[in-house]
Amino acid sequence: MNWKLILTSFCMLFLAELGDKTQLTVFTLATQHNDPLPVFIGASLALVVVTLLGSFLGGVVCRYIPACYLQLIAGVLFVGIGIFVLKEAIPEVWTMFTTK
Repeated sequence: MNWKLILTSFCMLFLAELGDKTQLTVFTLATQHNDPLPVFIGASLALVVVTLLGSFLGGVVCRYIPACYLQLIAGVLFVGIGIFVLKEAIPEVWTMFTTK
């Protein structure tokens, strides 16, 4: 068992999820109901299923596509989605950068 990888995965996901929309959704559901246990169970099950899908699909994909290409694709998608969100959410900022 690779404990270093387990700790790294935990820390990365823990920090990534702090203040994320998932945490805010769980917070909102828990404040709307006086019984937080079902909210905790449902959110935990959803996170487990999503994590299983990501882990197994990542394992399958890396058998066919080298990691360097996956990193390049992920980087391009990250930047592309960022540009799209910036363009759609803040048109004034987009025009400020694109007009001469």
